[in-house]
Amino acid sequence: MLDDLNERSKQILEAIIEDYIITAEPVGSRTITRRHPFALSPATVRNVMSDLEEMGFLASPHTSAGRVPTDKAYRFYVDSLLAVRQVSRSERDEIRRRCRINGHDIGSVLRDTSKMLSYISHYMGVVVAPRFAAAVLRQIEFVQLSGRRILVILVAQSGTVQNKIIESDEDISADDLNRMTNYLNGLLQGLTIAQIKSRIVEEMENEKTRYDRLMAKALELSQQTVGDADSEIFLEGRVNIMDVPEFADIGRMKEIFRAFEEKNQLVNLLNRCMDADGINIFIGSESRVSQMSDISLITSTYRTGRNSIGVLGVIGPTRMGYAKVIPIVDYTARLVSRLLESE
Repeated sequence: MLDDLNERSKQILEAIIEDYIITAEPVGSRTITRRHPFALSPATVRNVMSDLEEMGFLASPHTSAGRVPTDKAYRFYVDSLLAVRQVSRSERDEIRRRCRINGHDIGSVLRDTSKMLSYISHYMGVVVAPRFAAAVLRQIEFVQLSGRRILVILVAQSGTVQNKIIESDEDISADDLNRMTNYLNGLLQGLTIAQIKSRIVEEMENEKTRYDRLMAKALELSQQTVGDADSEIFLEGRVNIMDVPEFADIGRMKEIFRAFEEKNQLVNLLNRCMDADGINIFIGSESRVSQMSDISLITSTYRTGRNSIGVLGVIGPTRMGYAKVIPIVDYTARLVSRLLESE
């Protein structure tokens, strides 16, 4: 079907999409001939538009004689027609200014990145923090609290920190906690959380460990600490969606916000993005999330070394400025990767 599009049809489809991205108004044949130097009559353009509608690239809103692009049209536009522009120097400076570590923890950097993506795109910025289960351990530390409560601090090599309060079934001195910390760091440092779980089980079955009360207790406490935790999502710029003409309807707005509130749906969608290197784009119904039928998601993974550890991107209407947003997401992902590797 795509092979049936001749050069004239492609040019008219591209003009309709780009006009609609700018105006959010259905595009008619007279508008096309007036705004674009095609040297074609409105009747000729109208015939091409009818063909494009029959092929599923355009739809006719009931209230207008003009037409609007479909998800299929945006997909063809992104894959075959789009000329992605360079990130401007001022945009690069703004991105770098807003995404600096400057002594802050990684969570603050990722939250600032989400805010920056929202600010610079005028849509919603989203960042998924590294899943701790996939992280490599840099350090574990036990801190004594009141009674038998113990604060366990896990620090990943990426800089991500996870804290958990556990309760011991016996009193443990500060000196013993220090010895446990040193023992576990020597045993578990450099392993992923998934590897740590296996290593703990192996060590607990070790004959020597069974006779060393302190080592056995350290393993028991660490086992309570390394359960799986959901990835944290930083989502900024919901108010930007409210300014989009397509979502002026209050009922539609509530549906969209409900999709963002239901974290599992968003996490599942973003997890699918983790499997793809480089830029990944879901347009409208491609997300398979019913409330996001008019929404597009542009993401890229950020990395440490060869491993993808998280996802960041922009959420906006299908009528999104793809030429601007795609390079911004790509540049930001590469910048965040460099920041994390330098830590």
